[in-house]
Amino acid sequence: MSESVSESERVPFNWPWSRRTALTPDLVVGISLLLLEAAAFIGVRLGSGMSVWVAEWADADTASVQRASIRAAEYFLLTTLAFVVLAVLARAPWTIALQLLAAVTLAVLLAYSQHAYDQSHPRPAPTPGPNYQPCYSGSGTCD
Repeated sequence: MSESVSESERVPFNWPWSRRTALTPDLVVGISLLLLEAAAFIGVRLGSGMSVWVAEWADADTASVQRASIRAAEYFLLTTLAFVVLAVLARAPWTIALQLLAAVTLAVLLAYSQHAYDQSHPRPAPTPGPNYQPCYSGSGTCD
């Protein structure tokens, strides 16, 4: 005969996100991640800045180096957002707040980098259509 276990005798299974993370580990992880991300981002930006400087000195293409720097900032932003999701799952409010602060800062820096790149690389003027005729003064073909 099999005996069934009553609901009160069952040992409850707790998921990792079923309880809020304690304050001390939350702050330690949040501040550590923030400092690690800041150091890595500054290191990558300094490295890409040096690459741009070397490319300018060697008369090479600086646009590809700038695009690589923007791509690295995009990866940093996506990684930070992944850390936000992990912090939400761990129910760590200070880590969430610090990672959101880092994500907003990275988004602003990324937007600034893309804007600076777009300003330094304007799009060419559009080509005229097939029926275009230049208007010369006194030609009589001007509309």
